[in-house]
Amino acid sequence: MSKMIKNIAGLLIGIALSQSVMAGNPDRVGQAGAEQLLVNPWARSSGWGGVNIAGINGVEAMQFNVAGLADIHQTEFIASRTNWLGNSSVGININAFGFAQTLGADKDDAIGLSVVSWDFGDIPVTTVNSPEPVQGTYRISMVNIGVGYAHKFSNAIRAGILFRALSEGVTSVSANGIAMDAGIQYFAGDKDRIKIGVSLRNIGPTMSYSGGGLATRALIDGSAYEMTIESRANEFELPSMLNIGVSYDLFFDSLSASKVTLAGSFMSNAFDKDQEIAGVQYSYKGLLMLRAGYNYEQDMFSADNRTKAYVGPSLGATVDIPFGKDHLKRFGIDYSYRSSIFTGTNTFGLKLTL
Repeated sequence: MSKMIKNIAGLLIGIALSQSVMAGNPDRVGQAGAEQLLVNPWARSSGWGGVNIAGINGVEAMQFNVAGLADIHQTEFIASRTNWLGNSSVGININAFGFAQTLGADKDDAIGLSVVSWDFGDIPVTTVNSPEPVQGTYRISMVNIGVGYAHKFSNAIRAGILFRALSEGVTSVSANGIAMDAGIQYFAGDKDRIKIGVSLRNIGPTMSYSGGGLATRALIDGSAYEMTIESRANEFELPSMLNIGVSYDLFFDSLSASKVTLAGSFMSNAFDKDQEIAGVQYSYKGLLMLRAGYNYEQDMFSADNRTKAYVGPSLGATVDIPFGKDHLKRFGIDYSYRSSIFTGTNTFGLKLTL
């Protein structure tokens, strides 16, 4: 095993065994920031709850396990659009774009880029003295950009690392940070039917908000002079987490045209309850895929103790259209539906594999 695998494996195992970092802790709910990092913007993986930590590949692997970035044919483009919280009149949309490319003659290395941007629309301006909307609007900016690298050490082992820059705020107040992900995938068995994946996500320094919006003008005691007073915002940590997943492929004919994948994963959150996810996907010749998943967390059926909007069932479908002489090039259309306590969320995606 190469030195890189040993380093990444040691990092993942070390943090996994550190209860102070990775132990699921409901008492710390709401103490982390940059929660945008936990939202999956992609249609294909969200159709079964992001369960496929072990076998996910391509650009979408940069969301859950960057090791899967190495498992692409050559070039991949992907785009998606999510109507967050569905028809709840919140008016939040998530736009995502990604690109991946293999490197070298053996195509054992791959690099990837992902950009995720949130659109909250125009928000009416309100103030303490004027709680009703006054003239004018403002916009919230929330963007994260990931750059990943993965290497295929053999047909059985893949490993990768990713760095993500994130920014969020309004015109006068903003916060910027950087996060790191690392992951490993291991394939075994006939036709690589057994897959195991481990990934560590959102590890990085604390963030804090700053800007002119935190300043105010006040009179100096005993005088008519004003001075500017700037409030310091508290620092907050990133929502770090450890993911462990397994999957198993069932083939129903000698040509492997029909395949059912059973998958399960465990997500250990440093600032929230842990989650267990189960999912199943049916694939016919890789041209048509149907999938479903279920995300479970403790107290999810309790209105008083539930901490996430999105738990429970999810559904998805994919149609891949091959083209080119060898039919290895494909154009894919993806759709997913996620249920929540408010209303469902629809995600549409397009994928081009060259």
